[in-house]
Amino acid sequence: MTETTQGPRERPLSPHLMGWRPHATMVGSILHRITGSALYGGALILAGWALSLAAGPDAYQAFMELLGSPLGKLVLFGLTLSLFYHLAKGVQHLFWDSGKGFALPIANMATIACFAFAVAATLAVWAIAWMTGAL
Repeated sequence: MTETTQGPRERPLSPHLMGWRPHATMVGSILHRITGSALYGGALILAGWALSLAAGPDAYQAFMELLGSPLGKLVLFGLTLSLFYHLAKGVQHLFWDSGKGFALPIANMATIACFAFAVAATLAVWAIAWMTGAL
């Protein structure tokens, strides 16, 4: 056996300390996790809506006024965006589960398509809601 004269190895640095720059698939992965967590908040809002409905007309009216406020509409808009982005990214994951779309250019393009779909679908839903008087 040959003797090596290597000293102790340097410990690896965390990626954010190594000078890595964000790229589409990294940002997409992080947003997928964030939107999944946001949808849990949306489930709580939905549960609150159901509870207010069961509590009677006064509670329901108060809850609907809260959702109809500018802050409530902003939260609902964010939830709509989260829902569509999480849906699109879930479809991308289905393709990945089948072994397709791992090449970096394709993965980046698909991630950007997820962003675009989420924005377009959210704007379409809110435009329809505005045109029908639901807002």
